Amino acid sequence: MEKEMEAKVLLVDDEQDFLETLSNRLEMRGLKVSAVTSGEQAISEAKQQDYDAIVVDLAMPGIDGLETLKRIKADNPNAEIIMLTGHASVQSGVEAMKLGAGDFLQKPVELTELMSKIGEAKNKKMLVLQQKSQDELRQILKTKSW
Repeated sequence: MEKEMEAKVLLVDDEQDFLETLSNRLEMRGLKVSAVTSGEQAISEAKQQDYDAIVVDLAMPGIDGLETLKRIKADNPNAEIIMLTGHASVQSGVEAMKLGAGDFLQKPVELTELMSKIGEAKNKKMLVLQQKSQDELRQILKTKSW
């Protein structure tokens, strides 16, 4: 069995059955999962909570995955976003990566691959936060006259 990983994940997909199944499978592996069925809800959630990874479906009614990605990144440039699609095209994958997606996976996604990508996203986020803390500490030390 896979090693359990602690991570907070937001899943965004308009397919309710897929969302419930994936949520359950990730929770069984120790992840804390929030799930929403629209881009609008995802944007709101991402403003209210901090996630280690946000997994967004590309094709959704209303605000699609690319627009959801843009809006989340506008509010939180350090958000780690993994795009999922059942309708992959090279063009949409390239566009998602240009907009800041950390990865682009095809449905049906292999759970081990998704877990690996979530782990990578969490590690990347931790490194960014660690660097930010070090930069803030350096700035504080510069302003003090010891």
